[in-house]
Amino acid sequence: MNSSRRQFLSILGGTAAAAALGGGNALAAAKDDSFEFLFVTDTHLQPELNATQGCDMAFKKARAMKMDFALQGGDHVYDTMKVSKERAVSLFDLYGKTEQDLGMKVYHTCGNHDCFGISSKGSTPQGDQLYGKKMFEEHFGRAYYSFDHKGVHFLVLDSVLPATDQTGYSGHIDETQLAWIADDLGKIGAGVPVIVSTHIPLVTAIDSYVKLPANHRSGRGGTSIDNSEQVIAIFDKHNVIGVLQGHTHIWETVTWRGVPYTTGGAVSGNWWKGTHLGTPEGFTVVKVADGKMITRYETYGFQSVAPENT
Repeated sequence: MNSSRRQFLSILGGTAAAAALGGGNALAAAKDDSFEFLFVTDTHLQPELNATQGCDMAFKKARAMKMDFALQGGDHVYDTMKVSKERAVSLFDLYGKTEQDLGMKVYHTCGNHDCFGISSKGSTPQGDQLYGKKMFEEHFGRAYYSFDHKGVHFLVLDSVLPATDQTGYSGHIDETQLAWIADDLGKIGAGVPVIVSTHIPLVTAIDSYVKLPANHRSGRGGTSIDNSEQVIAIFDKHNVIGVLQGHTHIWETVTWRGVPYTTGGAVSGNWWKGTHLGTPEGFTVVKVADGKMITRYETYGFQSVAPENT
């Protein structure tokens, strides 16, 4: 068997290859049915810790893969929650310049560290024109929205609810967004495959990997969305084939009711200090084929200048 034929079979897989050998129409259908994209999350870009160099390395490797597009899972920068406006603006500007290395269309998910002033405890006026998610939206557009690609419907959620007293946030999907999710999914055809992006996870097992806190409380609202069951109840009525998540910097997939909830690691690893709970710096490659979402994790060789591996 020559090399080109081996490559042909490896790309299509056994079943698809057999169908393709049967005729040109089957081959065309196989090509139309599948595509790949990137899920790139928790870049935590900053001038310190060689983070810009690390992002540049990750984005250039990702660009060489020639994917259809990239989906950014949130926490683009580190940190806008409790820094000056000048610092926050400079971080978003730095990220915008660095992201150009991806060389492809990018869709953006809002992360907690992308929300300006929400942990400032009053030092940033809530009336500032860029307060909260307004800075994110000025750079990237709406915090939640949907789009379509090659027959798949994508839902990008806003999972961050800022505290009214500027002491942080909780993971939560409010009533307005719940109604929007139901309405948006109600407009697509029955059986249309749906992929969801959320920064704070809907479903995760991270509480099983970390030490139990002194108050014995779970991480719901912090490491996961506190009303996830309400969101999942809407998903149950539709053909959701996968959910992509960020925030916890771990690489895991938890399957619930047949749907894979994949937490996509982190470009920054342990916030640019090595591995986090065994997950190194990296990003997720997502393949959609035959009505399923398949993921794999790609590392890119970054070496931390201040390793604190966990």
